[in-house]
This record gives sequence, C-alpha cells and structure tokens, in this order.
Amino acid sequence: MTPRGADPTAETDVARTVTVPRPFAEVVPRVRAALAGQGFGVLTEIDLTATLREKRGAEIEDFVILGACNPELAERAVRIDRRVGVLLPCNVVVRDAGDHTVVQVMNPELLATVTAEPGLGPIADEAGRRIDAVLAELRDEAEAERG
Repeated sequence: MTPRGADPTAETDVARTVTVPRPFAEVVPRVRAALAGQGFGVLTEIDLTATLREKRGAEIEDFVILGACNPELAERAVRIDRRVGVLLPCNVVVRDAGDHTVVQVMNPELLATVTAEPGLGPIADEAGRRIDAVLAELRDEAEAERG
C-alpha cells in the first residue's frame, strides 16, 4: 500500500550503510560514541546473536540492534504526527562481516515518506544530516587509522 500522497514509483532505501574495517567488538562502542556526538542516546540494545541462539538454537554472526533516539527531533516529529512513534527509536544495526563490520542506520527519510506528512520533511532532513555525520565519522576514523 502506498502512503497518502507518496509517489509509488519512488524508492527510498531503508538503510544508510558504512563498512568499517575493524572488529565488531571495537566498532560497537565507537558507534555509541558517534551517535552521542550527534545528540542520539541509545535507549535499547538487542543482542540478536544471543536471542536467536537462546530462542531458536540458531547461530548467526555477531549482530546487535541499537535503538537510538535524538529527543529533540523525536519530540518535534511526534508533535506533527503521532504515528511516527512506531518508527522510533531509530534502529542502528552493527554486525560482523568477517574482516570488517557493517553499520546500518534506518533511513530517516522513511519518516516523511511512509506518513506522507510534509511537515516531517525538515525533521527527516536534519536527522539524515546527523546520521550521515555519524557514518562519516566512523568511515573517516577507519580511513585515518589505515593511513
């Protein structure tokens, strides 16, 4: 189903992604720090690896989901459209990919796209700038270490 007023032919990628050439265990705290630097707190942490092992007996790579929230942006968004609450907090995935770690963040454009609420556009843009800064910090830090 296409949201009211949305262009059904337009595609919005669900995530923004960066690959970090560092071990998973080193990247998770760096992600937390980069998020904090952009005003995001981590409200939840789901260890998907442990959960699937315990509940399903399944084995997957190290994989955590951080529920990140920028309180100022969240407040502005829910004042415009309470339905945005189902998209909060913003999920940040950190997962091991062998010789590197993948960091993926929910694309904030989804706030405006799925609700078709024009007032959410500027908030999504601001969230997007902050998320891009988080990902750029992680990428730049890794590139600087490589020399």
